[in-house]
Amino acid sequence: MLVPAAMLSACSAAPASDAAPAAAPVQRGEGQAYELLGTQVFDVPDPASGIAYQVFVSLPPSYAAEPERRYPVVYVTDADYGFPMLRAIGRRMNGEGPRIAEFILVGLSYGKGEDPMASRRRDYTPTGKGASGAPAGAVHGQSLRYRDYLREAVLPFVEARFRAMPERRVYVGHSYGGLLGAQILMTQPDMFSGYVLGSPSFWFDRKYLLREAPALLGKLQAIDADVYMYVGEFEAQRIGDNRYQQEVDMVADNAAFAALLQDHGFAGLRLQSDVLADEDHLSVAPRGFTRGLLHTLAVPDSVD
Repeated sequence: MLVPAAMLSACSAAPASDAAPAAAPVQRGEGQAYELLGTQVFDVPDPASGIAYQVFVSLPPSYAAEPERRYPVVYVTDADYGFPMLRAIGRRMNGEGPRIAEFILVGLSYGKGEDPMASRRRDYTPTGKGASGAPAGAVHGQSLRYRDYLREAVLPFVEARFRAMPERRVYVGHSYGGLLGAQILMTQPDMFSGYVLGSPSFWFDRKYLLREAPALLGKLQAIDADVYMYVGEFEAQRIGDNRYQQEVDMVADNAAFAALLQDHGFAGLRLQSDVLADEDHLSVAPRGFTRGLLHTLAVPDSVD
Protein backbone atom coordinates (compact mmCIF):
# COMPACT_ATOMS: atom_id res chain seq x y z
CA MET A 1 0.00 0.00 0.00
CA LEU A 2 1.13 3.57 -0.60
CA VAL A 3 1.94 5.68 2.44
CA PRO A 4 0.47 9.21 2.61
CA ALA A 5 2.99 11.91 1.70
CA ALA A 6 2.80 13.57 5.12
CA MET A 7 3.79 10.33 6.79
CA LEU A 8 6.67 9.86 4.36
CA SER A 9 8.03 13.32 5.14
CA ALA A 10 7.85 12.72 8.87
CA CYS A 11 9.56 9.36 8.57
CA SER A 12 12.35 10.58 6.30
CA ALA A 13 13.21 13.41 8.68
CA ALA A 14 14.03 11.05 11.54
CA PRO A 15 16.96 8.63 11.76
CA ALA A 16 16.02 5.22 10.41
CA SER A 17 16.48 3.61 13.81
CA ASP A 18 14.05 6.05 15.47
CA ALA A 19 11.37 6.14 12.78
CA ALA A 20 8.05 4.72 13.88
CA PRO A 21 6.32 2.38 11.45
CA ALA A 22 3.90 4.29 9.26
CA ALA A 23 0.27 3.36 9.72
CA ALA A 24 -1.19 1.52 6.78
CA PRO A 25 -4.20 3.22 5.17
CA VAL A 26 -7.52 1.65 6.11
CA GLN A 27 -11.06 1.53 4.73
CA ARG A 28 -13.42 4.17 6.12
CA GLY A 29 -16.15 1.82 7.38
CA GLU A 30 -19.62 2.82 8.56
CA GLY A 31 -21.15 1.70 5.29
CA GLN A 32 -19.12 4.06 3.12
CA ALA A 33 -17.98 2.97 -0.34
CA TYR A 34 -15.06 0.58 -0.67
CA GLU A 35 -11.92 2.31 -1.96
CA LEU A 36 -8.94 0.88 -3.83
CA LEU A 37 -6.46 2.25 -1.31
CA GLY A 38 -3.15 3.64 -2.52
CA THR A 39 -4.48 4.70 -5.92
CA GLN A 40 -4.98 8.10 -7.54
CA VAL A 41 -7.37 9.51 -10.14
CA PHE A 42 -6.64 12.43 -12.47
CA ASP A 43 -8.72 14.21 -15.09
CA VAL A 44 -6.90 14.12 -18.43
CA PRO A 45 -9.29 15.38 -21.14
CA ASP A 46 -8.73 15.04 -24.86
CA PRO A 47 -7.98 18.55 -26.14
CA ALA A 48 -8.77 17.59 -29.73
CA SER A 49 -12.30 16.29 -29.15
CA GLY A 50 -13.16 17.88 -25.81
CA ILE A 51 -14.10 14.47 -24.41
CA ALA A 52 -13.42 14.21 -20.68
CA TYR A 53 -11.40 11.19 -19.59
CA GLN A 54 -9.68 10.15 -16.39
CA VAL A 55 -6.60 8.09 -15.68
CA PHE A 56 -6.33 5.83 -12.64
CA VAL A 57 -2.81 5.43 -11.23
CA SER A 58 -1.32 2.85 -8.89
CA LEU A 59 2.33 3.20 -7.92
CA PRO A 60 4.50 0.15 -7.20
CA PRO A 61 5.23 -0.93 -3.60
CA SER A 62 8.82 0.38 -3.65
CA TYR A 63 8.04 3.77 -5.24
CA ALA A 64 8.20 5.91 -2.08
CA ALA A 65 11.18 4.11 -0.56
CA GLU A 66 13.37 4.34 -3.69
CA PRO A 67 13.13 7.96 -4.86
CA GLU A 68 15.81 7.63 -7.54
CA ARG A 69 14.30 4.59 -9.21
CA ARG A 70 12.29 4.74 -12.44
CA TYR A 71 9.67 2.21 -13.45
CA PRO A 72 7.99 0.66 -16.49
CA VAL A 73 4.41 1.79 -17.04
CA VAL A 74 1.51 -0.52 -17.90
CA TYR A 75 -1.47 1.16 -19.60
CA VAL A 76 -4.72 -0.83 -19.54
CA THR A 77 -7.93 -0.07 -21.40
CA ASP A 78 -11.39 -0.74 -19.95
CA ALA A 79 -10.02 0.46 -16.63
CA ASP A 80 -13.22 -0.26 -14.70
CA TYR A 81 -12.25 -3.94 -14.61
CA GLY A 82 -8.71 -4.00 -16.04
CA PHE A 83 -7.14 -1.63 -13.51
CA PRO A 84 -7.99 -3.49 -10.28
CA MET A 85 -7.30 -6.83 -11.96
CA LEU A 86 -3.82 -5.91 -13.16
CA ARG A 87 -2.99 -4.22 -9.88
CA ALA A 88 -3.78 -7.42 -8.00
CA ILE A 89 -1.96 -9.65 -10.50
CA GLY A 90 1.20 -7.54 -10.37
CA ARG A 91 1.40 -7.81 -6.60
CA ARG A 92 0.33 -11.44 -6.42
CA MET A 93 2.92 -12.64 -8.92
CA ASN A 94 5.75 -11.17 -6.82
CA GLY A 95 4.46 -12.59 -3.56
CA GLU A 96 7.34 -15.05 -3.15
CA GLY A 97 10.11 -13.22 -4.96
CA PRO A 98 10.33 -11.04 -8.07
CA ARG A 99 8.93 -12.54 -11.25
CA ILE A 100 7.51 -9.38 -12.85
CA ALA A 101 9.24 -6.00 -12.84
CA GLU A 102 7.47 -3.56 -10.54
CA PHE A 103 5.46 -1.15 -12.65
CA ILE A 104 3.39 1.99 -12.51
CA LEU A 105 -0.13 1.03 -13.52
CA VAL A 106 -2.31 3.46 -15.49
CA GLY A 107 -5.97 2.68 -16.10
CA LEU A 108 -7.58 4.35 -19.11
CA SER A 109 -11.13 5.30 -18.21
CA TYR A 110 -14.18 5.50 -20.38
CA GLY A 111 -15.46 8.95 -21.23
CA LYS A 112 -16.28 10.59 -17.92
CA GLY A 113 -19.93 10.01 -17.08
CA GLU A 114 -20.55 8.07 -20.30
CA ASP A 115 -22.06 4.64 -20.74
CA PRO A 116 -19.06 2.26 -20.82
CA MET A 117 -20.17 0.37 -23.93
CA ALA A 118 -20.86 3.60 -25.83
CA SER A 119 -17.43 4.94 -24.92
CA ARG A 120 -15.51 1.82 -25.91
CA ARG A 121 -17.46 1.37 -29.15
CA ARG A 122 -16.45 4.87 -30.19
CA ASP A 123 -12.86 4.88 -28.96
CA TYR A 124 -11.58 1.36 -29.62
CA THR A 125 -12.94 0.56 -33.11
CA PRO A 126 -11.41 1.43 -36.50
CA THR A 127 -14.45 2.18 -38.71
CA GLY A 128 -17.94 3.63 -38.39
CA LYS A 129 -19.56 0.34 -39.40
CA GLY A 130 -20.54 -1.05 -36.04
CA ALA A 131 -21.53 -4.54 -34.97
CA SER A 132 -25.00 -5.71 -35.97
CA GLY A 133 -26.12 -5.84 -32.34
CA ALA A 134 -25.16 -2.23 -31.56
CA PRO A 135 -28.04 0.12 -30.70
CA ALA A 136 -29.33 2.54 -33.31
CA GLY A 137 -27.24 5.69 -33.43
CA ALA A 138 -24.21 4.13 -31.74
CA VAL A 139 -20.96 5.85 -32.68
CA HIS A 140 -17.97 3.77 -33.78
CA GLY A 141 -14.69 4.33 -35.55
CA GLN A 142 -12.67 6.90 -33.58
CA SER A 143 -9.75 4.65 -32.64
CA LEU A 144 -7.12 6.74 -34.43
CA ARG A 145 -8.35 9.87 -32.66
CA TYR A 146 -8.15 7.99 -29.36
CA ARG A 147 -4.67 6.68 -30.22
CA ASP A 148 -3.54 10.25 -30.77
CA TYR A 149 -5.09 11.28 -27.45
CA LEU A 150 -3.03 8.62 -25.70
CA ARG A 151 0.14 9.76 -27.47
CA GLU A 152 -0.36 13.51 -27.11
CA ALA A 153 -2.07 13.77 -23.71
CA VAL A 154 -1.87 10.64 -21.55
CA LEU A 155 1.73 9.54 -22.10
CA PRO A 156 3.16 13.06 -21.53
CA PHE A 157 0.96 13.53 -18.44
CA VAL A 158 2.15 10.32 -16.83
CA GLU A 159 5.80 10.78 -17.73
CA ALA A 160 5.90 14.37 -16.46
CA ARG A 161 4.30 13.53 -13.12
CA PHE A 162 5.79 10.13 -12.24
CA ARG A 163 9.19 8.44 -12.42
CA ALA A 164 8.32 6.55 -15.56
CA MET A 165 10.56 4.85 -18.11
CA PRO A 166 9.39 6.08 -21.54
CA GLU A 167 11.34 3.26 -23.15
CA ARG A 168 9.32 0.66 -21.23
CA ARG A 169 5.63 1.24 -21.84
CA VAL A 170 3.30 -1.75 -22.01
CA TYR A 171 -0.17 -1.65 -23.55
CA VAL A 172 -2.82 -4.10 -22.29
CA GLY A 173 -6.24 -4.49 -23.88
CA HIS A 174 -8.94 -7.16 -24.17
CA SER A 175 -11.64 -7.59 -26.84
CA TYR A 176 -12.19 -4.15 -28.40
CA GLY A 177 -9.17 -3.07 -26.32
CA GLY A 178 -7.14 -5.81 -28.02
CA LEU A 179 -8.37 -4.60 -31.41
CA LEU A 180 -7.23 -1.06 -30.60
CA GLY A 181 -3.85 -2.37 -29.48
CA ALA A 182 -3.40 -4.26 -32.75
CA GLN A 183 -4.14 -1.08 -34.69
CA ILE A 184 -1.62 0.92 -32.64
CA LEU A 185 0.97 -1.84 -33.16
CA MET A 186 0.52 -1.60 -36.94
CA THR A 187 0.35 2.19 -37.21
CA GLN A 188 2.65 3.56 -34.49
CA PRO A 189 4.40 0.53 -32.97
CA ASP A 190 6.99 2.56 -31.07
CA MET A 191 4.32 4.08 -28.79
CA PHE A 192 4.80 1.01 -26.59
CA SER A 193 7.62 -1.45 -26.02
CA GLY A 194 5.19 -4.20 -25.08
CA TYR A 195 1.71 -5.17 -26.22
CA VAL A 196 -0.71 -7.59 -24.57
CA LEU A 197 -3.47 -8.16 -27.12
CA GLY A 198 -6.27 -10.15 -25.54
CA SER A 199 -8.97 -11.79 -27.67
CA PRO A 200 -8.84 -8.96 -30.24
CA SER A 201 -12.19 -8.40 -31.96
CA PHE A 202 -10.80 -8.88 -35.45
CA TRP A 203 -14.30 -9.81 -36.61
CA PHE A 204 -15.29 -6.12 -36.42
CA ASP A 205 -16.60 -4.68 -39.72
CA ARG A 206 -16.07 -7.87 -41.72
CA LYS A 207 -12.53 -8.29 -40.39
CA TYR A 208 -11.51 -4.81 -41.47
CA LEU A 209 -8.26 -4.71 -39.53
CA LEU A 210 -7.18 -8.17 -40.68
CA ARG A 211 -7.87 -7.13 -44.28
CA GLU A 212 -5.82 -3.96 -43.80
CA ALA A 213 -2.99 -5.70 -41.94
CA PRO A 214 -0.81 -6.72 -44.94
CA ALA A 215 -0.70 -3.16 -46.25
CA LEU A 216 -0.16 -1.60 -42.82
CA LEU A 217 2.62 -4.02 -41.89
CA GLY A 218 4.21 -3.54 -45.31
CA LYS A 219 4.72 0.15 -44.54
CA LEU A 220 6.68 -0.52 -41.36
CA GLN A 221 10.46 -0.59 -41.27
CA ALA A 222 10.56 -2.28 -37.88
CA ILE A 223 8.60 -3.50 -34.90
CA ASP A 224 10.79 -3.58 -31.80
CA ALA A 225 8.41 -4.83 -29.16
CA ASP A 226 7.40 -7.74 -26.96
CA VAL A 227 3.96 -8.83 -28.16
CA TYR A 228 1.79 -11.35 -26.32
CA MET A 229 -1.48 -12.47 -27.88
CA TYR A 230 -4.02 -14.69 -26.19
CA VAL A 231 -7.45 -16.07 -26.93
CA GLY A 232 -9.63 -18.59 -25.13
CA GLU A 233 -10.07 -22.10 -26.47
CA PHE A 234 -13.84 -21.64 -26.57
CA GLU A 235 -13.67 -18.48 -28.68
CA ALA A 236 -13.66 -20.66 -31.79
CA GLN A 237 -16.72 -21.69 -33.75
CA ARG A 238 -17.97 -24.87 -32.13
CA ILE A 239 -20.98 -27.09 -32.60
CA GLY A 240 -23.03 -27.98 -29.55
CA ASP A 241 -21.24 -25.63 -27.16
CA ASN A 242 -22.90 -22.68 -25.50
CA ARG A 243 -19.82 -20.67 -24.65
CA TYR A 244 -19.82 -16.94 -25.35
CA GLN A 245 -18.78 -15.73 -28.84
CA GLN A 246 -19.06 -19.05 -30.66
CA GLU A 247 -20.60 -17.34 -33.72
CA VAL A 248 -17.19 -16.01 -34.77
CA ASP A 249 -13.87 -17.87 -34.84
CA MET A 250 -11.62 -15.62 -32.80
CA VAL A 251 -9.07 -18.42 -32.41
CA ALA A 252 -8.58 -18.56 -36.17
CA ASP A 253 -8.45 -14.77 -36.44
CA ASN A 254 -5.82 -14.57 -33.70
CA ALA A 255 -3.72 -17.18 -35.47
CA ALA A 256 -4.05 -15.33 -38.78
CA PHE A 257 -2.81 -12.07 -37.27
CA ALA A 258 0.09 -13.79 -35.51
CA ALA A 259 1.08 -15.41 -38.80
CA LEU A 260 1.04 -12.04 -40.57
CA LEU A 261 3.35 -10.59 -37.94
CA GLN A 262 5.70 -13.57 -38.17
CA ASP A 263 5.77 -13.56 -41.97
CA HIS A 264 7.13 -10.02 -42.07
CA GLY A 265 10.21 -11.11 -40.12
CA PHE A 266 10.64 -7.98 -38.02
CA ALA A 267 13.96 -8.52 -36.26
CA GLY A 268 12.93 -6.77 -33.04
CA LEU A 269 9.58 -8.51 -32.70
CA ARG A 270 9.35 -10.98 -29.81
CA LEU A 271 5.97 -12.61 -30.34
CA GLN A 272 4.11 -15.23 -28.37
CA SER A 273 0.55 -16.27 -29.21
CA ASP A 274 -1.40 -18.67 -26.97
CA VAL A 275 -4.76 -20.40 -27.03
CA LEU A 276 -5.67 -20.79 -23.37
CA ALA A 277 -7.46 -24.03 -22.63
CA ASP A 278 -10.97 -24.17 -21.16
CA GLU A 279 -11.51 -20.39 -21.36
CA ASP A 280 -13.99 -18.24 -23.24
CA HIS A 281 -14.19 -14.54 -24.05
CA LEU A 282 -15.50 -13.63 -20.60
CA SER A 283 -13.25 -15.86 -18.49
CA VAL A 284 -9.89 -15.64 -20.23
CA ALA A 285 -8.64 -12.15 -19.30
CA PRO A 286 -7.11 -12.86 -15.85
CA ARG A 287 -4.97 -15.70 -17.23
CA GLY A 288 -4.13 -13.75 -20.35
CA PHE A 289 -3.12 -10.64 -18.40
CA THR A 290 -0.90 -12.74 -16.15
CA ARG A 291 0.83 -14.44 -19.07
CA GLY A 292 1.14 -11.10 -20.82
CA LEU A 293 2.96 -9.49 -17.89
CA LEU A 294 5.29 -12.47 -17.70
CA HIS A 295 6.08 -12.02 -21.41
CA THR A 296 6.55 -8.26 -21.41
CA LEU A 297 7.95 -7.53 -17.93
CA ALA A 298 9.59 -10.73 -16.71
CA VAL A 299 12.42 -10.29 -14.22
CA PRO A 300 15.59 -11.86 -15.70
CA ASP A 301 16.28 -15.35 -14.39
CA SER A 302 12.81 -15.63 -12.79
CA VAL A 303 11.02 -18.93 -13.14
CA ASP A 304 7.99 -18.78 -15.49
